[in-house]
Amino acid sequence: QVPLVESGGGSVQAGGSLRLSCVWSQFSYERPCIAWFREAPGKERDMVAAIETRDGTTFYVDSVKGRFTVSQDAVKNTIYLQMNSLKPDDTAMYYCAAGARRCQLEDFHAWNYWGQGTQVTVSA
Repeated sequence: QVPLVESGGGSVQAGGSLRLSCVWSQFSYERPCIAWFREAPGKERDMVAAIETRDGTTFYVDSVKGRFTVSQDAVKNTIYLQMNSLKPDDTAMYYCAAGARRCQLEDFHAWNYWGQGTQVTVSA
């Protein structure tokens, strides 16, 4: 049983779009944050965006601001990452994470629960 499960990855051409989904099964009122991270080969696992599921507040890093949008469907226990205007530099394994004390903690060590990841590949 995996507490967080990502889906929606795939291969697209630069400029295309994808929508990633993250379904969680261990929601915590004390740790209501869900974040999206990505990790490319040879690079660190970096935060992309986060959402506070209680009030809907979102956070984005500068490299994706204006292109990516985080949203949620509380009934379905699902967090979405809408990815538009994709670039080759967006190519990475994308993970959703939970369990951090605060939502804007960009250090991946602060997050206790991780999905298995979904691969996003953007061709030039």
